[in-house]
This record gives sequence, C-alpha cells and structure tokens, in this order.
Amino acid sequence: MPYDSFEWQQDPHPTNGVPRSAWTRSHRRLSRWHRPYTMILVLLDFACAVLASYLAGTFIEAEKVTAGFQDDPGTFTFFAYILLPLGWVVILWGNGSYDRRYLGLGSEEFKRVVRAFVTVVAGVSLLAFGTKTELSRGSVATVSVSALVLILICRYTARQVLHVARRRTGHGAHRMILVGTLPEALEVYTAVTRSPAAGLIPVAIHLTDGYAAARGIETPVPVYAGRDVLSLVREVGADTIAVCGSASAEPGELRRLAWQLEGTGVDLVVAPQLTDIAGPRVHIRPIEGLPLLHVEEPTLSGPGWLAKNLLDRVAAAFGLLLLSPVLLAIALGIRLSDPGPVFFRQPRVGHEGRTFRVWKFRTMYVDAEERKASLKELELNESDGMLFKMKEDPRVFSFGQKLRASSLDELPQLINVLKGEMSLVGPRPLPADDGDYLGDVRRRLLVRPGITGLWQVSGRSDLSWDEAVRLDLYYVDNWSLTYDLAIMWRTIWVVLRRKGAY
Repeated sequence: MPYDSFEWQQDPHPTNGVPRSAWTRSHRRLSRWHRPYTMILVLLDFACAVLASYLAGTFIEAEKVTAGFQDDPGTFTFFAYILLPLGWVVILWGNGSYDRRYLGLGSEEFKRVVRAFVTVVAGVSLLAFGTKTELSRGSVATVSVSALVLILICRYTARQVLHVARRRTGHGAHRMILVGTLPEALEVYTAVTRSPAAGLIPVAIHLTDGYAAARGIETPVPVYAGRDVLSLVREVGADTIAVCGSASAEPGELRRLAWQLEGTGVDLVVAPQLTDIAGPRVHIRPIEGLPLLHVEEPTLSGPGWLAKNLLDRVAAAFGLLLLSPVLLAIALGIRLSDPGPVFFRQPRVGHEGRTFRVWKFRTMYVDAEERKASLKELELNESDGMLFKMKEDPRVFSFGQKLRASSLDELPQLINVLKGEMSLVGPRPLPADDGDYLGDVRRRLLVRPGITGLWQVSGRSDLSWDEAVRLDLYYVDNWSLTYDLAIMWRTIWVVLRRKGAY
C-alpha cells in the first residue's frame, strides 16, 4: 500500500558507535538464511564429488581407475570417496563459492566453482607427480569433469528453489532500509524490486535530506526522518541498511555508520548513483585510504567483440543449414494460410544508424500496413512506445499467431546475422520510420540489433517502452561474451513458455 506521510522523531542521544568491543559483542547476523543454505550446498557438493568417483569407477575399467593403487585398494577408496570430496569442499570454500554475497544471483558463484575445478585438477596432478603415483589421465578427467557438472547442476537447482522461496514466501530474503534523499531511495527501490529473486525487500526509507519536499508524497514503503538508524532497524525488523546516492558521499558519515553497525548483525551496503552499470566495469581503487569508484568504458571492440562477430556468423550459417527443413515447412504453411509473400521485409535501423531490411516470416495479412492506420485512429495500440502492439491483433492470420507465439517467425533473421546486419544477441531492431533516435535511445545504435536480447528474456511485448529502452541501454553498457551466452540460454526457456509473445 502507498504511504503519503513520514514520521519525524529527533533522537536525543545519537550514538557514534565508538564504545564497543569486538570481543564482547556478538557478530551474529540478523539475516540467517544463508547458513542453512550454505550447509545444504556443502553437503550437495560433497555428495556430487562422491557420486563422480562412483560413476568413474562404474563406467571405466576398474584397473584403469585404480591404477597406482593395485596393492592397496583401501587407500584408493579413502582417496576417491573421502579425501577427494573433502578436497573439493575445501577448495570451493577457499575460492569463495560459499560466500553469501555470490549466492542466489549472478554468475560469480558458478565462475568460482569453475576456478575450484581447475585448482582440483592441478592439485591432483601435482600430488600424483610428487608421490610418483600412476594415475590414469582419463580417469582423473572423468572424475573431475563429472564432479564439476554435477556440482553446477545441483547449485543451479538449489538457486531455483531459493528463488521460488523468495518470490512466494519471502524466506531467504534481506529486509532493507534505504538511507538517502527520497528520489535516490525511490530509484534504488525500483532497481532492487525489479528482481524478486535477488532477495532484497525494502521495508522503510530513512531520509537524510529534503524532509519538507517529501511531505505528502505517496511512497511504496513508510518514510522516516530524524531517527536513530539502529532503533529503526529493530522497529521494522530489518537486517540490511542500503546507503543511497549522495548519502554515501557525506564526509565521515558513512564511516561512522559502519562503526555503529559493527557487532549488531546488520549488513551495510552502498548503492551509488550507477544503478545500471554492472560489476565488470566498476573497480574500487583505494588511494591513501580514499576508495575511488572507477567506471571503465563499455568494451565494444577488441578480441571479445571479434569473437562475438565470429560466433554470430558461424552460428547463423549452421542454423540456416540445419533448420532449412523447418524453414521450408513454415514457408509452405504461410502460403497455404494466406496468399502472398512468405517473407516480410521492413526497413530497420542498425549499427551506427545504418538502415537495413529485416527478414521475418510474414504473420499478417498482406494489407496489414494499410489497416494499421485505422487501428491507430481507434487508439487500440497497447504499446506506449515506437512499436504498434495488440495482443489480439486482427491483422494476424491463424498460422501467423502460432509462429509468433513460438517465435519461429524470427528465424529468417539469421540471414541478417550472416550478412553482418544483426547479431544473435543485441537491442531490439526498431523500424526506421518510427522515431528520430535522439537522446538516450540513440545509444542503442552503438551495437548491432539482435534476434534476442534482454528485452526478450525480460518480458518482450509485456514491457513498457521506457523499460525496454532501459534494458537495451543496460546491455550496451555492460556487454560481454559471457553475458551473451547467458541471454541465449535464458531465451530458450522464455520461448518455451511463450512469455510476452504476440
């Protein structure tokens, strides 16, 4: 429910957080979901390593697996089923894969698991070399790769269970107080609530400035001012304080707040005014005790960009070749459904503003463009941006609706990818006659448009125009080859669920 007022209460004796002892105060964190979750991950990782050893012994000849242990099979059993799994857990812990900052969201957790895999393989190889034990290289590879795959699968499954719990019950989430001015706090509120799976639930806003301007404004959570932050934390049942925007720049205030929170079990996070810039571009460079937040330029050239272009061309060529029977069947279905051309060609704006003609299977009647004007006059457009969208568009014929729902009408765009006009992943290709692409929207033209992108995996036609633009700009600013692969993986599930496709 919205709140239209805030509470002011001047704390008579604000504390500076100095009189405390690190050895006498408890360090138990108020948010405890990660403890049982971490223990479950430890048990799963250990079980996966044991299962990998068992599978290797089952599917590979026993004499190859136990090479070097023929005279002492008990030692092999101890090494394969106890020591090696324990080594996996210890190395995973040492690589930070149980760090609660990386659990539940993002790819960092999986990257650290892969690093642990490399360390395990190197450690086993060095141990075998140092003890002059003859190990089958195929067995070592099988055990290690099997353990890696099983651990990644189990961790992905555990993450999905955590996400479901966060969405449905709120368990496994952090209750957060936003500290800053009202516009800054609301911006952070919008950012963190876009993804319930992140597990961040704002429960209150504590104003540091702009009290008079905030009066009478409706807010999604209660607003307080002039309160002691720690007492407010206890009152609203929070476990995290997020310092927003300019509040983090107050000289000495952030440091004193950190001192005050030591030993209380309350987490402190800082949300700078860079809400749409991802981690790889942001680096902290401490200079004489001053932590400077350095923001790198987007990486839109270099080896990674070359690899993206190569991947696009190769994947498009193989895709057209392998999908040619499907393409022919769809073309036949279109001709039988409605007389007219199989393909729909329309000018779109591409990289650096260059215009190209996009290839798509035709899903509308041949007079669709003429009927579009009358539908606009009736104000039936359900989109608030440059594109005309209707969930029940009368211009779409029956077979075309099926193509749209399954996204099969997009397949001919592989031709555009092969020609270098589009990419597999990128911003949405927009019509050339529907806007001047000034301001923020023009920044989308720094990269080639894509068949899929953040707009597709985040809601597609269900998104507002502003949200779609924000996602496209986020992609441009934070592009990476790994990010592309993650979007393509998410696209598979979005297409299967037919979310936002019309």
